[in-house]
Amino acid sequence: MDILLIILGAIAILLGVLGSIIPALPGPPFSWLGILLLHFSSKADFSLVFLVTTGVLMVAITLLDLYIPTWGTKKFGGTRAGVVGSTVGLLVGLFFSPFGLVSVILGPFFGAFIGELLVAKNDVNKALKSATGSFFGFLIGTGLKLAYGGSMAVYFMRELF
Repeated sequence: MDILLIILGAIAILLGVLGSIIPALPGPPFSWLGILLLHFSSKADFSLVFLVTTGVLMVAITLLDLYIPTWGTKKFGGTRAGVVGSTVGLLVGLFFSPFGLVSVILGPFFGAFIGELLVAKNDVNKALKSATGSFFGFLIGTGLKLAYGGSMAVYFMRELF
């Protein structure tokens, strides 16, 4: 049973790190699941405080990742059209790029830009500013997810070996 838990935990950790950059995968929940699976094996014994703390961080980062791009768009002067455009750009990009890697970088940016330009009827400079806010929001969210996923991978490997 230990081998199965370790293999499933390693897969979850890998999906957690990949999910930090691929929007179709919920990175932090997978990372936390990997730690939890390893905890239930005989190889690791994480404290309850550690599991609860990392679980709370996982929920917070997941929720922040949903909010930060919207905040960035608004903070840089974007309107609802820019926020919606950013989300649509991400979703559309998923269908036109391998593994969604291009979409997570360019989709929200171009979506916010097009939304501000066409729907909100803003000038090019304001649309570009809004799109830049969306992009910075994406970078911050991705950075948080990568930091969490990387940390969970380090804890996993440290306990395993």
